[in-house]
Amino acid sequence: MVYTYLTAEGFENLKNEVNELRKKGRADMARQIAEARDKGDLSENAEYDAAKEAQGHLEAKIAKLEAMLAVARVMDSSTIDTSKVSVMCNVKLKNLKDKKIITYQLVSEKEADLKTGKISVNSPIGKGLLGKHVGEVAEIIVPAGTLKFEVLAIGI
Repeated sequence: MVYTYLTAEGFENLKNEVNELRKKGRADMARQIAEARDKGDLSENAEYDAAKEAQGHLEAKIAKLEAMLAVARVMDSSTIDTSKVSVMCNVKLKNLKDKKIITYQLVSEKEADLKTGKISVNSPIGKGLLGKHVGEVAEIIVPAGTLKFEVLAIGI
């Protein structure tokens, strides 16, 4: 079985998103369908067809998120081995090309947000960093070429 590893915050956010879609999303969708149905003949009602299609997309999204919740595992930061890069670690890196220092937290795809420094463990950079120790250099192939990062520190 493939698990989805999340932070406690990510797990709560996912639960809240599912609940919001179940309650508000479904209620909004039912209202849209009712409004479209009131506009006349359903066989030639494009608004009704569009609302039913949107309802199908909403239900598919809810099912996907519920499946993710079913296999979610909340990571306990006290059990994370910081001797090497792994899920949930904060990694301080030095880009060997431009000498810039950056810090990323490796998280699940669901929690990834580059603006806040959270990258997916399934991204090219995330995969390239997994298992590295402080002092090691990770050579990572990305669409723009090869990046070289030196691991400066690993923490929680």
